[in-house]
Amino acid sequence: MRTDLMALIRNMTEITGVKEIHLTTNGVLTAPHIPELKKLGIASVNLSLDTFDRERFKLITRRDEVDKVMETYRLLLEHDIEVKINAVVMDGKNIEDIVPLIELGKNNPVSVRFIEEMPFNGEGSHYTSLVWTYRRIVDYIKERYPKLEKLSDPQNSTAYHYRVPGYKGNIGVIAAFSRTFCGTCNRIRITAQGELKTCLYDDGVMNIRNLLRTGIPDKELVKELLQAFGQRAKDGFEAEQKRKNHQPAHESMSTIGG
Repeated sequence: MRTDLMALIRNMTEITGVKEIHLTTNGVLTAPHIPELKKLGIASVNLSLDTFDRERFKLITRRDEVDKVMETYRLLLEHDIEVKINAVVMDGKNIEDIVPLIELGKNNPVSVRFIEEMPFNGEGSHYTSLVWTYRRIVDYIKERYPKLEKLSDPQNSTAYHYRVPGYKGNIGVIAAFSRTFCGTCNRIRITAQGELKTCLYDDGVMNIRNLLRTGIPDKELVKELLQAFGQRAKDGFEAEQKRKNHQPAHESMSTIGG
C-alpha cells in the first residue's frame, strides 16, 4: 500500500548502526518485491497467515487473496529468505488450522508462531476472558504431537519455542493477551502518526514526529528517547492502566503497527 516501500527499505539499509531489517506483511502485495528484498539482505519476513483454507481466509480477512499470500510464501522459500508465519488463534474461526500450519514446518525451515488473540480489533473487546490462552494452545499441540520438545528461548524473546522431532521448522507460542513475557520484552514501536509506544497496551508515551518538527538537536532527541525507554511500564497491565482512556480495545492493530 505504501508505494515507496522499497525505496524506504533501501534507505534503511544505508543507515549506520542498523544491523538487521525484518518485514511483517500480510503477503498480498509482497511477491513482486521478493527478489529485491533478497538482494537488499532482508533478515526475515513475518507472514501473517491465520489459515490457508480459502473460505476461512475470506471469512477472517474479508478478501479472497489466499492465492497471493501463498505465492509470497513460496517465493520467500525459493529465495532462501527466513520465514516466520504469524497466526492468531481465534476461537470458532481457525482452530482446525493449527495442525496444517505446523505441517508447513515438516519439510521447510519455517517458524510457525501461534499468537493469543488480542483485544485490538478496532471495535471494542468481544470477549471478557480469552478461551485460547497460550497454555491451551500448547496443550492442544501436545495432544496431537506427543513428542513435542521445548526449545530454549532466546533472550528478550516474546515467544515460547517448541519443535516436533524430525521437522525442519519450529513452533512458537506468543502470550500476547496473557502478557507473561513483559519482564524481558525489549520491543518499541513508532506508529504512522509518529507516536512512540513502549508497549502495545499503552496509548503512546511521546510523539517523535512532533519533536522532530521542532528542530530538536539529535542529542536532545536521544535524551528524550532514553527517558521514555527508562520509564516503560513494568508490564502490559500497568501500561493499560496508565492509558488516558483505559480502552485499548477500541484501537486497531493496523494503527499501531501490525
